[in-house]
Amino acid sequence: MSFLNEILPNTAEAFGKLRDSIFEGGELDGKTKELIAIASSVLMRCQFCVDTYAQRALARGASKKEIAEAIAVAMFIAGGSQLGWTNVYTENV
Repeated sequence: MSFLNEILPNTAEAFGKLRDSIFEGGELDGKTKELIAIASSVLMRCQFCVDTYAQRALARGASKKEIAEAIAVAMFIAGGSQLGWTNVYTENV
């Protein structure tokens, strides 16, 4: 975010505070939040985000298998979300 830090420092700072408030404290532990972020990043198709959150998850004690399972969940949701399109064909064919 160096571009935003330079041009819109208040916005960059606010975004950082939002991140910190979400990933610290709360009912879910930090590792779980990072795994959710990985799955969300897969669904958003953000490779940079997947890499970033995977490193953060590892630092918080996640295993590579846990990261792989988070990615697999996202893959399932992405694939399953497309099944609704098949209804169009059963109704119109």
